[in-house]
Amino acid sequence: MNTIDISVIVPIYRIEKYLPECIESILNQSFFNFELILVDDGSPDNCPEICDEYSKKDSRIKVIHKQNGGLLSARKAGLEKAEGKYISYVDGDDWVDKFYLDTLFKLAEANDADLVTTGHFREFDGKIETIKPATAGIYNEKEVKNTILPNAIYNGEFCKHGVSTYVWNKLFKRELLNNILFDVPNEIIMGEDAAITYSYLAIAKSFVVSRIPLYYYRQRHDSIVKSIENPKTEYYRLGLLMSFLKSKLSSVLDEQNLNKQIKYYLYSQILIRSGGLILDNFGKVFFNPFLKVKENSKVVVYSSGSYGQHILSTNVKANFFKIIQWIDVDYHDLQIGENSVNAIGSINNSEFDYLIIATINPYTHNAIKTELSLMGIDENKIVKINTNEDDITNLLTHLGFNEDFKYVETN
Repeated sequence: MNTIDISVIVPIYRIEKYLPECIESILNQSFFNFELILVDDGSPDNCPEICDEYSKKDSRIKVIHKQNGGLLSARKAGLEKAEGKYISYVDGDDWVDKFYLDTLFKLAEANDADLVTTGHFREFDGKIETIKPATAGIYNEKEVKNTILPNAIYNGEFCKHGVSTYVWNKLFKRELLNNILFDVPNEIIMGEDAAITYSYLAIAKSFVVSRIPLYYYRQRHDSIVKSIENPKTEYYRLGLLMSFLKSKLSSVLDEQNLNKQIKYYLYSQILIRSGGLILDNFGKVFFNPFLKVKENSKVVVYSSGSYGQHILSTNVKANFFKIIQWIDVDYHDLQIGENSVNAIGSINNSEFDYLIIATINPYTHNAIKTELSLMGIDENKIVKINTNEDDITNLLTHLGFNEDFKYVETN
């Protein structure tokens, strides 16, 4: 009986424009012993027909049609039908390098690894950025528990993960993933990847980190959340994720380390979703994380990604800053309120009081800061984020998060 080495699972919902490129990139792999499981999560467009047409052409393809249940439910449905020794997840609007599976398989087999992670490419508006883990290596069970996990969610710099949350740049052992994935509640619809990755890492006995970029992640304009939902709804969703992580990691990390990692991760996600400024029930700012920046300060915002968009959207509601310019190296046709994205060369020091770099990644922040300083921007005007642990603790308590990071609705 022939065994399958890798099951590639692709959750699919409303991505008919991108799906053929994704499927073709997988079918054209240099590696042959795999199955491709296309999970149509009740997609209302032409995705179901696209899946069926491809399945007629290639016997390696399985198609699952199911009622819409969200990303986690689609990943679970794929895993239930998978027969491979290893599991690879690919998002249906992304694509992979020809040697993606070949490289992942060799990394896993050569090191008897329970988990493999690699670098990736980020494609946005036709531009491609290469993103790699800081170091490559093989880590045994002791090193995973003593070195990797204590820094996996928060590595000491706000807010950088020691291990990326994504499941799509990783290779999992099916037998171990079966022990984790079905415990993750389908209600977790924010941070699903983190729920899987970190709880899986807690049971992994060997972990391989490669810096080879193999996966192409497509950052789409229409995939970025441009409006903020009811904050209490979002806090509840974040609380589901954080309390799940605490329950799964409490047996392998000491309480102080675990609480600190989750605390900073939760804080970072709140900042991204809220646009930094936290508003009260009357639309007034009661928490401002941008150090030195005051009400009515003249501000430039760098980045048109989700965080930057949320800063602009929140400020439209609160009218707290006077946003002079909105800039990005990836500038494109996008407008929020009265601000459109412009090129980074469009600003001068005399026009603004402070510049906010809309990222929580310290390496990205420092790289952008260096580029701006080379263009003559005053570094003293570039804003830092408040990362005082006491202030963060007080904020989370005020918002309604308890000691287990569950959200308890407040008035």
